[in-house]
Amino acid sequence: MIRLATLSDIPAVAGIYDAIHTLEEKGQAATGWKRGIYPTRATAEAALGAGSLFVYEKEGQILASAKIDREQVAEYSNAAWQWDAPEDQVMVLHTLVVLPEAAGQGIARAFVAFYEDYALQNNCPYLRMDTNARNTRARGLYQRLGYQEAGIVASDFQGIGRIELVCLEKLLTS
Repeated sequence: MIRLATLSDIPAVAGIYDAIHTLEEKGQAATGWKRGIYPTRATAEAALGAGSLFVYEKEGQILASAKIDREQVAEYSNAAWQWDAPEDQVMVLHTLVVLPEAAGQGIARAFVAFYEDYALQNNCPYLRMDTNARNTRARGLYQRLGYQEAGIVASDFQGIGRIELVCLEKLLTS
């Protein structure tokens, strides 16, 4: 089940971030994220406070989370978007994470499907998201789900340092 997060979910979400940071540090993941910089417990807390943090829960365990809102990061202004979308009709998926032990179970795919349904329910047919160019796994998933790359933007993203930010988009039709 995917639902809005509650305060009691924050430790589990932060734990997923930590598990991904550990894999990154071991060279077993390619998110480009950095422990203590992004994402952190404060990242999850800020999204919770804004009412935009969602979690995937199964049998009482939080297996994934993401922030879903209309907030387009500044770097998006440098992407070559195919659609000139009205600001109030754009929904953005941020920081989609899956507990590493739960990878390969279709959870990320389910989360993206939820995101698309949520966007339509909120009259936002224009979908946008981003990922690090190094994150070939995420790029492949998003491509298989019909997202098109609108460009790669050099960025000092979230304080991580210089990265190549891949901007992705999709237009939903009813």
